[in-house]
Amino acid sequence: MSVKTEEVIKLKDLPKGDARCPGAPSTQDIIAADTVKAPGWVCSESYQFLGDEDIPTDRYTDPAYAKRELDTLWKKTWQFACREEHIAEVGDYYVYDLGHYSFIITRVAENEIRAYYNACLHRGTKLRASGTDGNAEEFKCSFHGWSWNLDGTHKSTTCDWDFPHVDSKKFSLPQARVARLGGFVFINMDPVAPSLEDYLGPEALSHIKAWKLEDRYVYLHVSKRIPANWKLTIEAFMEAYHVIETHPQVAPSNGDANSQYDIYGEHVDRFISTLGVVSPHLYGQVSEQDILNQFTLGDSSALGDTKFTLKDGGTARSVMAEMFRSMFEKATNTDLSKVSDSELLDCFSYTVFPNTFLFPGISLPMVYRFRPDRHDHRKCLYEVLFLRPVPVDGKRPVPAMPIHLEDHQSFTEAAGMDPGFGAILDQDTENLILQQEGVEASAKKGLTLGNYQEIRVRHFNRALDKYVGKSSG
Repeated sequence: MSVKTEEVIKLKDLPKGDARCPGAPSTQDIIAADTVKAPGWVCSESYQFLGDEDIPTDRYTDPAYAKRELDTLWKKTWQFACREEHIAEVGDYYVYDLGHYSFIITRVAENEIRAYYNACLHRGTKLRASGTDGNAEEFKCSFHGWSWNLDGTHKSTTCDWDFPHVDSKKFSLPQARVARLGGFVFINMDPVAPSLEDYLGPEALSHIKAWKLEDRYVYLHVSKRIPANWKLTIEAFMEAYHVIETHPQVAPSNGDANSQYDIYGEHVDRFISTLGVVSPHLYGQVSEQDILNQFTLGDSSALGDTKFTLKDGGTARSVMAEMFRSMFEKATNTDLSKVSDSELLDCFSYTVFPNTFLFPGISLPMVYRFRPDRHDHRKCLYEVLFLRPVPVDGKRPVPAMPIHLEDHQSFTEAAGMDPGFGAILDQDTENLILQQEGVEASAKKGLTLGNYQEIRVRHFNRALDKYVGKSSG
């Protein structure tokens, strides 16, 4: 995209943070032209200028900072632990780990879920191994056989005659707080932290409730260890600024440079990146038919080998929306007649601080989760979960078992992963080892951010400062 000198001068004269991609329609302009109109949560805008100082790099490299995160950030924030369908029946449990912390998330009654610290109160053995799930009537230690009931109360002590100092009534399993929203189970270790609703704030909460994500199920779950700090990794997915260089194959059908960025309170932000439109970087080089030919999907397994042809006078975006609605309805046995074109096509990415991304769209119906590697602060676990609508017959499929890729494997090797989207994830993650090593090698001890396109990165780091404290740079 060529920008005239006078346009650049004019943009620099704007108040900080007000500059937008010159010569391009806004995200809201694109969405307003759609045939099936978007709901209010799509049409809202909430950007804030948050400063333009550098982000200190030692927070990505210093093991002492990583230790402070575990002692502060992770103990005081709400984290997505599992989906409700992972523990659908009474007695079902799911082990959630974060660094050295571990929890047994279990359904103790039809409408009650608890999160127990995953450690025997005798000599500390984990009651359930990391990465496991199942159904239980009790939680019994494999070392000495002490056990606890499903409701966390102490059940039995082997050779209880030797422990007269143990009061069984006071020996229940300690719990973290639990909250449920949209089919997600969140936990928080801080007994005085704000409620999940207050943590998210009213506007973000209204958006999440509008999506009805409780009416979806986990269709695909893929995880892989990434050779970069968890914060560098999560920040790599917070902007579309990198698309033209990192994902050039999708630029003919992705409005990257005119994506919209929004902030909702202290803990939630988002971007909307329109699909079915050409990147502003390629204006004049790509036709509407080219957009159809080059379109890359996140869950295109539903579309099979369908070929797209532009109708006379139509736009690629309108044709894509019409085809998506028909084919996703057929492939997933769902009714999408009232779903807007934007929800069918566009990439909506919401960060719920500290480590979860929610994508409520139809073509990209995903959740990302990022967790630090407990043994190496220069590595992390990255997970992708695809959520499909529950079929109209109401029969909820069981959630997909996690596929754990080896470090050397491509995302395209995960069974069920769309090859095109797997390749995009490979491109994203291949940059990260270079960034981790580059941050460590750099003589410049700060990361420089754009005022608008990288506002989510700055917003994320402001929240880090709140919980962990500022690093030295």
